[in-house]
Amino acid sequence: MKEPFIRLRGVKKVYRRGRQEHLAISDATFDVMPGELVSLVGPSGCGKSTLLKILAGLHPHDGGEVAIGTATHPFNPARDVGMVFQAPLLLKWRRVLENVLLPAEILGLPAAEARERARDLLALVGLAGYEDKYPYELSGGMQQRAAIARSLVHDPKLVLMDEPFGALDALTREKMNLELLRIWKEAGKTIVFVTHGISEAVFLGTRVVVMTAGPARMADNFAIELPYPRTLDMKTHETFGEHTRRVYRLLGME
Repeated sequence: MKEPFIRLRGVKKVYRRGRQEHLAISDATFDVMPGELVSLVGPSGCGKSTLLKILAGLHPHDGGEVAIGTATHPFNPARDVGMVFQAPLLLKWRRVLENVLLPAEILGLPAAEARERARDLLALVGLAGYEDKYPYELSGGMQQRAAIARSLVHDPKLVLMDEPFGALDALTREKMNLELLRIWKEAGKTIVFVTHGISEAVFLGTRVVVMTAGPARMADNFAIELPYPRTLDMKTHETFGEHTRRVYRLLGME
């Protein structure tokens, strides 16, 4: 039996400003298995992004236990995390290939190998032929594809995605959901995907972790019983509806 890649037990986070304290996360407890795509869903401001920053090693936690990695796959946050944000955050003065190479340059990885991997990743995300374009020459969805390639260029063990499709129009967002599932299957990475879109969370995830309104706590953690590859017509299936209604009930919306 595999051991979890991520183990959270009673994780708590408090923000302090002077004498005032704000409890952002009161209790987060769940596991993520190697190679899973786990959706983390909840209302805006409930602490989802804060939890992602804790997983990335950007914020300390104030209680509970956070353990990432296994005996055979030890974890180094500085080297083993790839991140994708809501905005692509591409450097406008660098061409697409140079943007994708940025993490490899920061980490001092061998240049020739990194450049070859970056080209392969651009092909993986459907951007072969766009290596020498500037960000302004790409659509919003294409810019996010480049950001996903950038998050993978240093071959991280864990990819954290913070509402990466939230700024896209509905049709592009649906297309990017399908593209993400394809990329995830081909790249074989462990992904934690933060969203406040209930349908998106159910469509993407092997499992869905539901967080309540802040201070966040885990309300549920359940497997999505839909096969892969996922298709858009699955959203009309009764099983999909059951899962989405379960999340609505947990969030007090039904």
